[in-house]
Amino acid sequence: MPTLSAILITKNEILNLEDCLSSLTPLVDEIIIVDSQSEDGTLEVAKKFGAKIFQPTDWPGFGPQKNRALDQASQEWVLSIDADERLTPELIAEIKLCLAHPGQTTCFSLPRLSQYCGKFMRHGGWYPDYVDRLFLNGHARFSDHLVHERLLPEGSPLKLKNPLLHYSYRNFEQVISKVNSYSSLGAKQAFSQGKQATAFSAIVHGSWAFIRTYFLRLGFLDGNHGLLLAFSNGQTSYYKYVKLWHLCQDSKKST
Repeated sequence: MPTLSAILITKNEILNLEDCLSSLTPLVDEIIIVDSQSEDGTLEVAKKFGAKIFQPTDWPGFGPQKNRALDQASQEWVLSIDADERLTPELIAEIKLCLAHPGQTTCFSLPRLSQYCGKFMRHGGWYPDYVDRLFLNGHARFSDHLVHERLLPEGSPLKLKNPLLHYSYRNFEQVISKVNSYSSLGAKQAFSQGKQATAFSAIVHGSWAFIRTYFLRLGFLDGNHGLLLAFSNGQTSYYKYVKLWHLCQDSKKST
């Protein structure tokens, strides 16, 4: 059986990490954690599972931080997972079969089933949300994006059938927090790429994100949760472009 490293990046993940690592133990040979100075007991949980822990003092963004974790992986295959994600027994069995007989495939894409405030969402563009996470070590790297990083494999990924469970938003306070943080990171990334925004374009982008999620991607089939998800997607897009507009205004004032 080929060997497998699991890699994670963490910061104050005490509510998630134990369940995540427990789901990994039947499958992986090594757990690598790059932690951003957690203060809530995250490291104690990581040590309980024998994880190899690294703690850089800076924060370069999600993509570069995941590459740091990848650089520490020593096994033949690598599984990248977030602390709020879980493997199921069915997915573990499928992964074992794929690794035993990978053929020419060097990367596998997992369908992700995400929860939004207590409900697993099957519409609105959330499922199947294929993510490239399982790959042959040395044959993929993560992009340098500050947020919404992606894996850059050498070959075409093969899609698996069993979902990776994602407990992405436990409550609406977490929704508000992530809307703020993701919109800020998205604005900084867009600004670094030379993109522009206006107050009007922020409204257009926010409205379009809502319409796309709720109507075009059938978010309304998820009931009230689908409506709330579409609204928070619209908020994230709106605030991203408002913040980008402010960055552009500040840049003009300083020149």
